[in-house]
Amino acid sequence: MITATSPPPQTLSGEQRVVFHNVNWANYRQISQLLPQNRHSRLSYESGTLEITMPLEDHEFFLRLIELFVRILVGETGMKMKTMGSTTINRDDLEKGAEPDCAYYIQNQPQVAGRNVNFQTDPPPDLVVEVDITHTDINKLRLYASIGVPELWRYNGKVLRIFRLESEGYQEYDRSPTFPIMKREDLYDFLNESFQDEIVAEQQLREYIRTLLSQN
Repeated sequence: MITATSPPPQTLSGEQRVVFHNVNWANYRQISQLLPQNRHSRLSYESGTLEITMPLEDHEFFLRLIELFVRILVGETGMKMKTMGSTTINRDDLEKGAEPDCAYYIQNQPQVAGRNVNFQTDPPPDLVVEVDITHTDINKLRLYASIGVPELWRYNGKVLRIFRLESEGYQEYDRSPTFPIMKREDLYDFLNESFQDEIVAEQQLREYIRTLLSQN
């Protein structure tokens, strides 16, 4: 029997969530196919739990700026990127499903450049970003580790946690393995500046990265 729960309204600040328990893989696939492609909500499925997330303003503010932060880092350091956004990652072989806040191919960008990705045969995205300000019933570390995502960023509105996938699962690090010049405080500074003026914050970040690169 499928049961549904939702958090009390007073806890909502970044996302609204509805959680369904005891959902099998076939049910999840049927539900995801029935929902319109242009929906604003995002689905995650792991170990019989289906969570539907509706982002609110704080969530989208932080997410869009973290997306910009990543894009600036990639561009200024001379790397390549394929942005997947919230593209649905369904793995029938694992019975896992995710629609991350944003996903990127960076190291493996040449393997998927110029075409659509097949998650059954292509490598998973190199970096996934998740903004979870409110409580989530999905074990994101277990979900993305099972899919094989090498690097996961999780931001709760205050703290950025950086995880790298190793043989025993995700291990937390102070710096991103993809962007070793970046400190977590750099993101905090960028977000704080963006509260006042996003354009100025972007200009200052680009200048800061260029200064760091010139010193190496």
